[in-house]
Amino acid sequence: VQTYDDKPKRRLYELLRSQGMQENQQVVFLTDGGEDIRDLPRYLNPQAEHYLDWFHITMRLTVLRQMTRSLPPRAAGADDDDAPWIPDPDQADQDLERVKHFLWHGNTFRAMQILEDLRDDFEIACASDGADDKQRAFFERLGEFCTYIGRNSEQIPNYGERHRCGEPISTATAE
Repeated sequence: VQTYDDKPKRRLYELLRSQGMQENQQVVFLTDGGEDIRDLPRYLNPQAEHYLDWFHITMRLTVLRQMTRSLPPRAAGADDDDAPWIPDPDQADQDLERVKHFLWHGNTFRAMQILEDLRDDFEIACASDGADDKQRAFFERLGEFCTYIGRNSEQIPNYGERHRCGEPISTATAE
């Protein structure tokens, strides 16, 4: 909407009004977490709930987990003090699965701890001379995901609880 319309707030407001939204009606917004749309729900309806769409979280996590499968494996002598340290791709994949679990349950604090530890591991690996291009690409994408979750942490509910209560968690069908 931002690039299509010079007044997207007004356009969305009018659309919601045409659908019968009342001034004090409780509305739930599921968004992709982009900066350009983060404040839009508060403008339209101050009582609105704003959540990060689970579809967008899982989409990004799926890409990261697929990237771990192309990372170079740890060498047999990787525990030697003289060998450059290389993170274990299987452990990185397991860590991302744990992050997904914590985010599903709304525990952004623990998810961010795991993500920051994983990012630190790959930062060390990428600082060495023998760093692989795939490691660098994974490190960059992981950093982007950390920023994304950090900026949107207040909009991450307990998706599991919402799902069990029949409340919306995703716009995947519309995507």
